[in-house]
Amino acid sequence: MTRTLFGTDGIRGRANSEPMTPETALRVGMAAGAYFVRGGHRHRVVIGKDTRLSGYMIEPALVAGFVSVGMDVILLGPLPTPAVASMTRSLRADLGVMISASHNAYYDNGIKLFGPDGYKLSDEAEREIESLIRGDKAIERAASDKLGRASRLDDAQGRYIESAKNTFPKGKRLQGLKIVLDCANGAAYRVAPTVLWELEAEVIPLGVAPDGFNINKDCGSTATEAMRAAVISKGADLGIALDGDADRLVIADEKGQLIDGDQLMALIAGRWHAEGRLKGGGITATVMSNLGLERHIGGLGLRLDRAAVGDRYVLENMLKVGHNVGGEQSGHMILSDFATTGDGLLAALQVLSVIVDDGRPVSEVCRCFQPLPQVLKNVKREKKALEAESVKKAIDAVRLRLGNQGRLLIRPSGTEPVIRVMAEGEDTLLVKTVVDELCDVIAKAAA
Repeated sequence: MTRTLFGTDGIRGRANSEPMTPETALRVGMAAGAYFVRGGHRHRVVIGKDTRLSGYMIEPALVAGFVSVGMDVILLGPLPTPAVASMTRSLRADLGVMISASHNAYYDNGIKLFGPDGYKLSDEAEREIESLIRGDKAIERAASDKLGRASRLDDAQGRYIESAKNTFPKGKRLQGLKIVLDCANGAAYRVAPTVLWELEAEVIPLGVAPDGFNINKDCGSTATEAMRAAVISKGADLGIALDGDADRLVIADEKGQLIDGDQLMALIAGRWHAEGRLKGGGITATVMSNLGLERHIGGLGLRLDRAAVGDRYVLENMLKVGHNVGGEQSGHMILSDFATTGDGLLAALQVLSVIVDDGRPVSEVCRCFQPLPQVLKNVKREKKALEAESVKKAIDAVRLRLGNQGRLLIRPSGTEPVIRVMAEGEDTLLVKTVVDELCDVIAKAAA
């Protein structure tokens, strides 16, 4: 049985269109609740959300579903995804739910599920829940006197704020640092500025006035122009941009130049390795991470494992090999000593810790290696175009041309009819040429 409703990061779609309708949300609540109702104890689920208007529609539908199968519901309100995962464990809940479409625009929404351990559900668990949603198996509703109750946890934000601050080295402060912080008008719009301010930074907040429609709009980690401009105009030491649910980040140095997740992984891994805190002899990145990162990590005597794109696959490998640092070039950072999923704020605090100790400008501290030229282009074709003989021959020829001095990655999109072609290597012109040539061959390939 394959998953059709769940993608790599839960259920996602256009709000008030399938699958993000109140009817489907009700079924998700009933099905997920029924799956996790085990034993005679009083069961509970925690639900958090970001700032999208449609959260007011999805949240009560989920609540009704959970209550109908006998689960008590604890509403957390707007909180980052990693906070919901963490609170699932700390509140001894059977299940955690985050209502968010991450970096997407306001008109999308999504549902992410976490097990009692705070980790995203396995593929098998999602398949079982999907079968219940479809009606393959009957869902047992609670008796009238066994229905769940719903309540709101008023100090949810305060709990996360204190938890985040406790990951910062004891006795260390951010005094003297001027930080532009862009919260994307999203889930961290209250908690993130508070954490940095209470650690004594001078905070210049952006994206902290959500109205239901402006999440990720011209702000956040996927639209960094305003943050970068503010760094320069305010004379800040750096800028930090989170996405809508605050599970990823990007940083800008004092010149307004971006520093991606590969550089941040290198920085954290290098510091933790020097302090004897890095576990598993390396880090986990994805197939998209720059070859320069791999060489840098190798130069430290460490190993870089590559996982498929998606933070759940990064985490799977981390758990398998024992790494406690992993992430993606896009800014998802998983620090498993502190969290069970990507947490942009906690990653930022670890980077800030190194900046405070080093004392040099951020442009020098956070650029650990010289990335190799990397070119990525998309071709609007179905996955089956890769089966054409002309495409196979072209791919083999490119790999020969790049040799050991480069890398080629062909990756069909999992959500749209697009084939992504990425190459990197020492020779910028060669990399650009081979990507253009491959894209042309794929575009012309027989269907």
